[in-house]
Amino acid sequence: MTSIDWSGVRDRVAELADRPEDSVFGANGHHFLLEPPLSQDELAELEEQIGVQLPEEYRSFLLEVSRGGAGPAYGLFPLRRIDGRWRWEGDGAELTELTRLGEPFPYTGFFDPAADLPDPPEEEDYASTEEFDAAQDAYAELHDRVAYDPRHTVGTIYLCHLGCAYRHLLVVSGPERGAVWADDTAGDGGLKPLTDARGDRVGFARWYLDWLDKVGD
Repeated sequence: MTSIDWSGVRDRVAELADRPEDSVFGANGHHFLLEPPLSQDELAELEEQIGVQLPEEYRSFLLEVSRGGAGPAYGLFPLRRIDGRWRWEGDGAELTELTRLGEPFPYTGFFDPAADLPDPPEEEDYASTEEFDAAQDAYAELHDRVAYDPRHTVGTIYLCHLGCAYRHLLVVSGPERGAVWADDTAGDGGLKPLTDARGDRVGFARWYLDWLDKVGD
């Protein structure tokens, strides 16, 4: 396995702090700040608690760069140790099923959990506004129950949010281990792997360093 050279990353991020935050999307969420990295003992405790060894690229980032902060979109969800238990925190970080990270992520290609749902209600099909509103509420409840069923994202860690409930996640178990995926279910875009121009999967290091290269230009 090729090791990742994370040297200089913290310095490169620190240099961005002089930029206006509105010049980089999401910077008002992370302020170009990186939290301290994990120690070996902290990482060992984390992996013991979640029952899985993290993919090497993310693992080495946690040890050599940071436990969270500045990064793509609104920044990396930081790891927190609260009451002796480790977890990720942020807008959507709670979607990470901490007790199911050892279960294999079930997909290897695009999947839309809501694809088989019926069409949403149309106002002209209802006799009153009240009936239409009730139908909309029922449909929204059904959609969310199906689209956000945690079985769809077992074996993954949510990395960050992009706004409007769009998020990126890292697969930690199963055939897609190490790949970064997009969770676009909020807009009925489903779950899909991030790929480069050749169609190859994007891993954590590529995902993070591409962001740093882009914002550093």
